[in-house]
Amino acid sequence: MATPCDVPAGVITGDDVVKLLKHAKDNGYAIPAFNCTSSSTANAVMEAAAKFNSPVMIQASNGGAQFVAGKSIKDKNACAVGSVALAMHVRAMAPFYGIPVIMHSDHCAKKLLPWFDGMLAADEEYFKQYGEPLFSSHMLDLSEEPDEENIAICVEYFKKMAPLKIWLEMEIGITGGEEDGVDNEHVDPEKLYTSPEQVYSVYEALAPIGNMFSIAAAFGNVHGVYKPGNVTLQPARLVKHQEYAKSKLSTAETRFDGTDEDKPIYLVMHGGSGSTDEEIKTAVSAGVVKMNVDTDTQWSYWDGARAFIAENHDYLQGQIGNPKGPDAPNKKFYDPRVWIRKAEESMVERCGVSMEKLGCKGTYPTKKPESGSLPIYGFQPVAHNPLKDAVAGAKTMVDNLLHGNKGGCS
Repeated sequence: MATPCDVPAGVITGDDVVKLLKHAKDNGYAIPAFNCTSSSTANAVMEAAAKFNSPVMIQASNGGAQFVAGKSIKDKNACAVGSVALAMHVRAMAPFYGIPVIMHSDHCAKKLLPWFDGMLAADEEYFKQYGEPLFSSHMLDLSEEPDEENIAICVEYFKKMAPLKIWLEMEIGITGGEEDGVDNEHVDPEKLYTSPEQVYSVYEALAPIGNMFSIAAAFGNVHGVYKPGNVTLQPARLVKHQEYAKSKLSTAETRFDGTDEDKPIYLVMHGGSGSTDEEIKTAVSAGVVKMNVDTDTQWSYWDGARAFIAENHDYLQGQIGNPKGPDAPNKKFYDPRVWIRKAEESMVERCGVSMEKLGCKGTYPTKKPESGSLPIYGFQPVAHNPLKDAVAGAKTMVDNLLHGNKGGCS
């Protein structure tokens, strides 16, 4: 096994993200990115990473972030605020689990760009105070738009993200199925397969700006749950993407980071439910460094609660009265901390399955801190230069007056 990647425990950003993802690509493993909708699911993911000695990604979707904020909150910025709340929770707790976490935001379609803008504004504010962005990375999913527009918008945003050292994930080619309100169940099947030329066109546009980006190239992926074999995945296409990029770069005049590597492109896999182990291995060997996991962990969380409810049915029919007697209390059974914990335990084990399949299990020995050694409030502002801060503040004020300050949900 390769030497573990030398990155710290806690939420990592900037150069540490690059270091970890390069370590994954070079050593033939990928990192699972789990969609989380609460502090409970985020804790389960971090617990799994600590248990199985693995780095991990936690991601917020637009709908998941709205749930974190509270479904009753109708403010136009609720999804951005919910994403920030989840990120702040993960930042506060990740060091205690002793594992590195990439804090990510999931699919952002064109109609959801105000949500993206809100998170980016939070990144900028956090950067001013702490010298790094709040999130490690963000995803733009403009795959429903024409390629030219998709890439142009990604370039525009990547130019904003690069100075903050935020990783950009983009998608070209469409992932089928339905997830979180994005319905591609009836899309043209041909659009489920991205060509090498499309992938390289993204690389060509983004590489001059920086090296912190990855591409979710479609190879028949479908969101949702399907039996292995019922989804027509063609992960061998990913190998072709790398070979094509390498051949183009070998004659290119301009050299970028990774130009001379066998796998110059960081790839991402979506819609992994229903994939066979062999398909996942092929994808990872082709340079996939991240795979999204949502449907399977949703089920596992519920399944833990379901099993507890079924086993303790007679203790969950009222506050008082069970097989032990009509006056026997049931609080120890219906207390949310009991049955939610069962949901978490089930999800932890399913996260471990993903880590095993992706080869990241055991790649990062957990660095559990000694009890009481970490600060209770671990957010330490960086020292500021008053003159520099004043100039930056004036620039921000002008930008806000010219362009407005956006947040937003769907």
